[in-house]
Amino acid sequence: MAEDKSNTDGLEGAEEQAEHEDGHDVVENPPEGEAVESDEADGEDALAQVAELKDQMLRSLAEVENIKRRAARDVEHAHKFAVEKLIGDLFAVIDSLEKAVETAAETQGAESIAEGVELSLKLFTDTLGRSGVEQVDPLGEPFDPQLHEAIAMVPNPDAEPNSVMEVMQKGYVLNGRLVRAAKVIVVQGD
Repeated sequence: MAEDKSNTDGLEGAEEQAEHEDGHDVVENPPEGEAVESDEADGEDALAQVAELKDQMLRSLAEVENIKRRAARDVEHAHKFAVEKLIGDLFAVIDSLEKAVETAAETQGAESIAEGVELSLKLFTDTLGRSGVEQVDPLGEPFDPQLHEAIAMVPNPDAEPNSVMEVMQKGYVLNGRLVRAAKVIVVQGD
């Protein structure tokens, strides 16, 4: 029986050694005050970490929402203004058609040509209008530097000062955005 007791003592010693070898200190009876303070500190650390993670999560969600809004706005602008360059190039065609109407109207026997070109011009401008293009023809209106480009200022006692006396080239707006400013001659103020 002495042998059995020594074998069991050896097993108990091995178990104790295994508990110490796993890297954890075995404290059989920690003082009561230390355990409570340790639990409170761990709890406060955990709460602080939770608050920080919550803040990070909210910031991430806000950033995702901002990215979504920005992307939606970019797509909307791409749809609205994708044809801006093409339309800008077509203004030269409109200018030529307007000049052709003027010239044909002044030429003897070209009334039918003027009428045909005028109908083509109207069809063309109506088609652009359906795409969101609006013409800026400010004759007689007050000068607006947001929409007009003054080529010259001329005194004219019969007209209102700072009003558009003559339109040299019409301007155009695409979906509310100025694409080409109207080139105008403005009545000089006093």
